[in-house]
Amino acid sequence: MVGYKELLIILLVVLIIFGGKRLPELGRGLGRGLSNFRKSVSGQEENAEGKETKATTSPESGEPKV
Repeated sequence: MVGYKELLIILLVVLIIFGGKRLPELGRGLGRGLSNFRKSVSGQEENAEGKETKATTSPESGEPKV
């Protein structure tokens, strides 16, 4: 199990490598990537108006219908 000392060392190394200005950008990008991944796994898609819809598949072809 990872303890507090290990997490602190990892955070310090990341801070040294990327710098303080890039950390918010990296966190934002990681959050968006995880959000998109969760949406794709759950089968939800976002249409042009920003509304989420559930994707369904056509029984004949197996291709997604929106």
